[in-house]
Amino acid sequence: MAEGQRTNRSLVPHARQALDQLAYQTAQELGIPWGGYLGDLPSRQTGAVGGNMVRRMIALAEQQISRGSLPPSPGRAQ
Repeated sequence: MAEGQRTNRSLVPHARQALDQLAYQTAQELGIPWGGYLGDLPSRQTGAVGGNMVRRMIALAEQQISRGSLPPSPGRAQ
């Protein structure tokens, strides 16, 4: 990956490992090889992994909200 493309910064740095695990699990469920070099995968496949990750995160947030516990706001001290 080119250095110019490494601009994504995590809002919660210690969550990086959990997000990587979520990406791996999501790709595995979709039957998409994940890990290592991904340059040979079409953007449709990698986008499908990201889209499904977002769906899962939204569902988790909705569950927390419905239980009355709001997730912490990014960038705010807890």
